[in-house]
Parts: sequence; structure tokens; C-alpha cells
Amino acid sequence: MKSNQRQWIAGALALASLCASLTACAPLLLGGAMVGGSMMAIDRRTSGTQIEDQGIELRGLSRMHEALGERGHVSITSYNRQVLLTGEVASESDRQLAEQVMAKVDNVRGIVNELAVIGNSSLTQRSSDLIITARVTAGFVDAKELSANNFKVVTQRGTTFLMGRVTQAEATRATEIARSTSGVQKVVRIFEYLSDEELRHLLVPPTTPSPVTKAP
Repeated sequence: MKSNQRQWIAGALALASLCASLTACAPLLLGGAMVGGSMMAIDRRTSGTQIEDQGIELRGLSRMHEALGERGHVSITSYNRQVLLTGEVASESDRQLAEQVMAKVDNVRGIVNELAVIGNSSLTQRSSDLIITARVTAGFVDAKELSANNFKVVTQRGTTFLMGRVTQAEATRATEIARSTSGVQKVVRIFEYLSDEELRHLLVPPTTPSPVTKAP
């Protein structure tokens, strides 16, 4: 297991423990892309798209707070400008409002609204979800045929959502791992599928043209 991936998992577990120890957490949670120098280099999104995804999450978080205030616990996750909304809201009208708010955020090209109209999840449930996400990610790290960096994993109330740009074979294997992970009750796939040819194209580094030299 690579050190940066171990750090991600350890960080998720530490965050879960911290959240469990607090008397209150922010009602709106940011999905957050893991974008650093090394991660950006091996992500199947372009570096520009990764930055756009972070911007979408940040702008969405701010606007969601303005629109809903304390009336819910909403998590915003953007992958390749496809937005996943998870969490809880107080009413169906708030659920629709949340989607309308995200639709007005620049660069969003699609929204998957998985918000539930129920009471806010407890700190214990949120901590459990973070631990489940870490377990699923660890399973991807251990799978030789997968790269955990090509997936974004989100868990809400025991339902694990998988995002990424993957082949059909990768999607099938990732789903098998997630479904067999302790604590996962349901797996929802929100993938963009790549053909084998598209994947090969992504893996081939761009060539740098040779400098033109003038004859003496």
C-alpha cells in the first residue's frame, strides 16, 4: 500500500474519531476532492477538471448554506463536473431547492440527487460512514487490478456511492469489493465508462516534438 494512500485512509479514520468526539458538526459537509501534486498526476481527469471539481464543491457549499441554512446536512461531491448530492433535508421542497442551487453553479454538467427527506443523521452514523468509506478505499488499494486513485467513494447511512472514469471490468471489480466490505448496505454506481481504447489513450503520455535545428 503506498504511503499517500495509507495517509488518506488514516486521515479518514482520524476525522471519523474527531467528529464522533464533537458535540456538533457543521450541517453542510464538503465532499472534497483529494488533489495534490502526485494525485493530480495519476488522476484520469485533467488537472483543470480536478480544479474545477474543487471549485464546484466550494461554491456549492457556500450557496447551499445560504439557501438552506441549518435545515439539513448536505454533502456535495463533484467528479468530472458531475455532482452527487447526499445527506438529509427537512422537506421535499428543500430537496428540490438543493438541486436547483447546484444547477446554477458554474461548470456543473449533471446532478445526481440522492438527498433523503428525513432527520439529520447522528454523529455516530456519520463517523461510521467515514470508516466504511476508508474500508472500501483500502479494498481498492489492495486490489492489484485497480487503482484507488481512479475512484471517489462516498458513504451515507450505509449506502456507498462510487464515482470515477473506469472501464466496465474495473466497475465490476470495484462493485464486488464495495459490496463485500463490512458495513456497506447498498452500492450505487455513478461511473463514466471508458472503452479499452480510451483507457490506452489516457495512459499514453503526450509526446514532445523534437526541437527543429537549423542547418549551418
